[in-house]
Amino acid sequence: MSPKTADFLIVGAGSAGCVIANRLSADPANRVILLEAGGQDVNPWIHVPVGYFKTMHNPNTDWCYKSEPDPGLNGRSLDWPRGKTLGGSSSINGLLYVRGQKEDYDRWAQRGNKGWSYDDVLPLFKRSESHENGEDDFHGGDGGLSVSLIRAKSDISEAFINAAVEMGVPRTEDYNGADQEGAGYFHQTARGGFRCSSARAFLKPAKKRPNLEVITHAHTESLIFHPNDPSRIVGVRYSRRGKTQEAHLNDGGEVILSAGAIGSPQILELSGIGQGDVLKKAGVEVRHNLPGVGECLQDHLQIRLVYEVNTQTLNDAINHFVPRMGIGLNYAMFRKGPMSLGASQVCIFAKSMQGLETPDIQFHFQPLSADKPGIEMHPFSGITSSVCQLRPESRGHIHISTPNARDYPKIVPNYLSATADQLCAIRAVKFARAMTQTEALRPYIVREHVPDNNPQSDDELLQCARDISQTIYHPTSTCRMGHDAQAVVDDRLRVHGLRGLRVADASIMPDLVSGNTNAPTIMIGEKASDMILQDRKTAISAP
Repeated sequence: MSPKTADFLIVGAGSAGCVIANRLSADPANRVILLEAGGQDVNPWIHVPVGYFKTMHNPNTDWCYKSEPDPGLNGRSLDWPRGKTLGGSSSINGLLYVRGQKEDYDRWAQRGNKGWSYDDVLPLFKRSESHENGEDDFHGGDGGLSVSLIRAKSDISEAFINAAVEMGVPRTEDYNGADQEGAGYFHQTARGGFRCSSARAFLKPAKKRPNLEVITHAHTESLIFHPNDPSRIVGVRYSRRGKTQEAHLNDGGEVILSAGAIGSPQILELSGIGQGDVLKKAGVEVRHNLPGVGECLQDHLQIRLVYEVNTQTLNDAINHFVPRMGIGLNYAMFRKGPMSLGASQVCIFAKSMQGLETPDIQFHFQPLSADKPGIEMHPFSGITSSVCQLRPESRGHIHISTPNARDYPKIVPNYLSATADQLCAIRAVKFARAMTQTEALRPYIVREHVPDNNPQSDDELLQCARDISQTIYHPTSTCRMGHDAQAVVDDRLRVHGLRGLRVADASIMPDLVSGNTNAPTIMIGEKASDMILQDRKTAISAP
């Protein structure tokens, strides 16, 4: 079988990859191939907003990664779900549409990344978005990504918001607007009771284009170098249904890695691109020494506090047959009710201490509780107050340890290794507990279930954070954009020192944004598409 050929080979049909496939194939002159290791997004639970309870930890739709035992978590290893289907993690996430702070993107630009300031990227956020309220200064009205408001509200959710207001946090209806700080309801990537993944928003409208080929179950093994030019990438080697195949670039074409913060550095290293010592230890020939590959890993760590309350929550409905059937019927007939929502309903961006210019912590409030996401609810009426530090200073790494593409890389987050992160964790727990003592929330609280040992001192609170924290599924920065020694791509997302290769996903973030990462990753896909098309036009028109 002769290799397939294309002008653009995109590896990974995730949040960014689906956008790029759509934008590049909009020009019928561009031949585009999109490779996805997972399958089609046919599992019905993918499209039900609350369905991630069924798709997370499911090897058919989730890579089911695990982090290495972490000293910062008292030796615990965490599940790291990542989407393995069309849409990637946008098909199994919590549907939360959060862009981060204006200052996040301005910092990127201030570090020399031209074109990445907030004013530069806001039009890209708007382009992709179709907000329920229509277009305004901050939102788009006719993009592919449906963004809707949560309308099913409960007394306990309102009490949580009012508790934050008592703590000095303003109420907000739009944390993606002029000011992020505030307490209110999440915006979610859903419409009409169905999830709006990146695959549904961007890939589905483009799949019938004759110049776009989507190949599922295509597990990328390595990139292909030009036989006579060690600085040029000319294709991708992948396995599908037990057979190794290749896809080659046409002259002037490019490979775009959009395999995510785990997959993109893994593919680079399997191809011999990365730290020489790491590659040699893994048994991979060094083709291009690039020390930053797999380094600078960041993630949001959530401290999940659970409370028993004296009012009904989703625990009561899910744990009993009749109300559970009622929820199912309400969704089946009207696409309404709890099944039409993500689990997290209330969002709070707050400052954990005085003197901060912008919020440094974020709350995800859920009117339910379980020992960890995706498993059986507690047998009592429970709520979850999950709080994370927005800009952690701890840095980890992701590296391969073998030359086999099927072997998972080692994920070492180094959570809570930075003193600043430890201090913020202590402040965050204190803030969360203080909310339960407000006039708004105190009447509902029966007891604190997690933690269950009533920690009081700062040392005890830090140990509590180490014992109960979980990832909030926001890994970034393992192929950082920049111009320093640890940077992997430049500000046009071209891999330093190589031609014909870009990276476009959450791995390129210079540092973690102050919020959930799906919306920024979709924006990165938009930005990458613009730059790729601009550069191609320039190259074609050059004498």
